[in-house]
Amino acid sequence: MRFIHTSDIHLGKTYRTSTGEAERYDDFFRCMSGIVADALREQVDFLLIGGDLFHVGQILPRTFARTIETLQPLKDAGIPCIAIEGNHDWIHRRDSISWMEALSQMGYLRLLRPARNDDGGYRFDPFDIETGMGGHIEIGGLNIYGLGYLGAQAGSHVERICQAVTTNHNLLLFHVGIWSFSPVEIGNMKLEEAHPLAETFGYVALGHGHKPYVIETPEKRPYAFNPGSPERVNFGEEKYAKGYYLVTVADGNFSAEFKPTSPRPMVVATINFEGAENVEVALVRFIEQLREKLAVVDDPRRPLLELKLVGKIKFHPFELGRERLRLALEEFTDPLHVEIKNHLSLLTGAAEGGDAKKSLAEIEQDVLRELIGSGSDYQGREDELIRLSMALRNAVQKGDVDGDELLALLE
Repeated sequence: MRFIHTSDIHLGKTYRTSTGEAERYDDFFRCMSGIVADALREQVDFLLIGGDLFHVGQILPRTFARTIETLQPLKDAGIPCIAIEGNHDWIHRRDSISWMEALSQMGYLRLLRPARNDDGGYRFDPFDIETGMGGHIEIGGLNIYGLGYLGAQAGSHVERICQAVTTNHNLLLFHVGIWSFSPVEIGNMKLEEAHPLAETFGYVALGHGHKPYVIETPEKRPYAFNPGSPERVNFGEEKYAKGYYLVTVADGNFSAEFKPTSPRPMVVATINFEGAENVEVALVRFIEQLREKLAVVDDPRRPLLELKLVGKIKFHPFELGRERLRLALEEFTDPLHVEIKNHLSLLTGAAEGGDAKKSLAEIEQDVLRELIGSGSDYQGREDELIRLSMALRNAVQKGDVDGDELLALLE
C-alpha cells in the first residue's frame, strides 16, 4: 500500500494589499494541484491532509469552488482524500456548517473528527459516507484515525486517544506540533508526551508546523512525521525544505520518502546602511546589497521579499519610505510582494562621542544641526539654517515682532 501525507496547504492565502494578490492566491492552488497530480501518477491508495487545508475558516465562495476543481481528479480516480481540521480551518459558529464539512458531505474529503463520551474519553466512530462524518476509516487493512487541532492541552489527551483505539495496524492523523522541533507555533505538545503514541500507531501523520521533521522513539524508531507546508506561507520559511511524504506500507512497516515541491522563491534580506551620509548614498547601497542577495535566486518567478533596514544614518529614516524603495527596486527586479521592516536610527552627536560639557546654546545648536542635517535637501546648509532658526527664535522671544519682520528674516 502507498499513500501521500501532506498538510498545511493554506488555500486562499494571499496579500490583499499587493499588486501580486491574484498570482499569490494561485500559488497555493498550483501547489495542491501538483500534489494531486503526483497522487494520480503514483497510483496511491489514498491521500492524507493533516489540517489547515484552508488559510481561514471563512473562505470566499470562489476558494470553495476552486478547491472542488482541484480535488475533482482524486474523486474521479476513486482515491480517497482523508483530512482533519487544523486551527486555520476552524469555524466558530455552531449553527453553521463548515467548508470542510461541506466538502466531506459532497464526497471530496473524508473528514475525520472523533466524538466524546460523557466521561471525556474519545470515541472514533466509523466514517459514514452518507453524513460525511466519523473518526475512523479502514482502507486495505490499515485503520486510520483522525482528530484535528486540540490547542495547548494536546499532550494531556494522548492517553485518552490511545485508550479509545482497540484495533491493530493503526495510523493517526493529528494536527499538532512538537515543541522541540517547532518552537514558533502555539498548540504544540512536549516530545515526551508524544512518545506513547508510538505504542498504538505505526505512523503518526502530523500537521501544524511548516518545517518538516521526523520524531523517533527513545529506541530511535521513527514513528511521527510532519511534512511541513508544501508552499512557503510566511516569511521565515525561506530556508525550510518544502514537500510532502510518499509513504510505502509493507509487512506492517512504514517507509516515508520526502518528495520536494516547488514553492515560490522567498528572500529575507538585511540591508545595512550604517553611516550613510544622505538618502542618495543609502539608495546606492540598497541596490548593491539587494542585487547581490537576489543573484543566488535561480527561479524565473517573481520573488517574495522581506527587507530589514538596519544601521545608524545621518539623515531621517523616514526619507527611505516604501515608495522610494519601491522605485529603486524597479530598476533591477520585479518582486511579487515586498515587506519592509525599518530598524534605522539617526546618528547623533552623542553617538559619535560628542563632548558632554557644552553650554545650553551649544546643545541647542547641536540639536538643530542634527535635525536639519537629517534632511537630504538641506545637507551642506546647516550653518546657514541654524543661524536663521536662532534668529527667528530670538526675534519671537523679544516680543513685539510682526509677521513682516519674520518674513524679512526668511528672505
